[in-house]
Amino acid sequence: MNTAQRSRYTAEYQTLAKALPGQDLPWLQALRQDALAQFSARGFPTPREEEWRYTNVSALEKKLFTPLSTLNDTNVDSAWLKSQQLQDAWVLVLVNGHFSAALSILDGLPEAVSVMSMADALVKQPDKIEKYLGKAADQSEHSFIAFNSAWFTDGLFVQIPAKLFLDKPIQVLHIVTDADALVTTRNIIIAEASAKAKIIETFISYTASLSGTDAATGIDNAYLTAAVTEVFVEQNADVTLYKMQSESEKAYHFGGCYIKQAKDARFTHHNFAFGALLARSDIHVDLDRASECELNGLYLGAKRQHIDNHTRINHLKPHALSRELYKGVMDGRARCVFQGRVVVAEDAQKTDSQMNNRNLLLSGDAEVDTKPQLEIYADDVKCGHGMTVGQLDEKSVFYLQSRCVDDKTARHMLTFAFANEMVDKITLKNLHDKVLEQVLARFPQQGVNKEWL
Repeated sequence: MNTAQRSRYTAEYQTLAKALPGQDLPWLQALRQDALAQFSARGFPTPREEEWRYTNVSALEKKLFTPLSTLNDTNVDSAWLKSQQLQDAWVLVLVNGHFSAALSILDGLPEAVSVMSMADALVKQPDKIEKYLGKAADQSEHSFIAFNSAWFTDGLFVQIPAKLFLDKPIQVLHIVTDADALVTTRNIIIAEASAKAKIIETFISYTASLSGTDAATGIDNAYLTAAVTEVFVEQNADVTLYKMQSESEKAYHFGGCYIKQAKDARFTHHNFAFGALLARSDIHVDLDRASECELNGLYLGAKRQHIDNHTRINHLKPHALSRELYKGVMDGRARCVFQGRVVVAEDAQKTDSQMNNRNLLLSGDAEVDTKPQLEIYADDVKCGHGMTVGQLDEKSVFYLQSRCVDDKTARHMLTFAFANEMVDKITLKNLHDKVLEQVLARFPQQGVNKEWL
């Protein structure tokens, strides 16, 4: 980032700082100032950094996105909101990065579960927030994390007490209503020992009109989302986290999820990346003894979209298990990136890890950069990785043609089948149907009947 642009963001920070939560907390102010100093010195990441070599965010230098310091949820149409909320789920709504209690649905949530905005948590439970904030996400790792640490205006704090099994999922619905907005949220999720929960993060732009006309749509809004979620899965707890990113066609998205697992903990992540002009997702997991981790992902790129998925699984202790499968479909001039890294520490004997990345190109102009990595410092492990990049199998196309399916329909069916493997991993029916709708909207529907699925 050039010096002029960097100083513009720094100057904007000085005008915003007094409105940020936690002004009376010295430890938080020190954290923010350290993050601001790191961002001011480094700017946004550049391709000169190894883990950003395939993703150029220099377009962010050309525009100063404006943070929204207060909540304005009055312009969100109730009918549209209902269409985005999952049925049979508790729903936490954030509008432009600010928690809206009025739009959220918490009826029936067990009283023992702590749910509040990050701003409220910093007032009511500052010592607890200090214990967890920044402990899973290292802001020195790259400047997007530092950017979030300095700028976050709100977010969520969720704590599930020990031995509690939530019988319904919690949906965190991130809505952006304004063009040119800078949306920064910081979330902390804690599952105490032997707890079990399913959490769904949905990132969308507002596309409804209060007047019922087409005048107010968010489909072409340009804005920047910078969200960081820290997840702590304590001993023998079980957390499943879903993320569906379906933002504006002109939006920029950075979403980082950083997880720390204790002994015997289980964590599963399903990442569905569909929207935004440029989107980057980081998922970093630290595994303790005998813990288990599963990462699944599906990314669909079209037009000139750029979608980057960066995962890292750190096996720190013995007997842990990890499985990872990411699949991508690219059309038009889309470019997609997968960087998956598994690190096995010297002490992590008996590690069992498998990673796979599979990519399907529908256009000669589409591009995939895939970089699976294994770093193994222990000598008694079972680890492997694989990757594929290619086009549809012509033998499979011919087989369908021999069954009286025309060429175009055959290709549509095979493409959908390739992607649908990841959709079928969703065990929540309402979410499954919502993601399926997104997938079908991005594929030609010829040859695919939703009623069959």
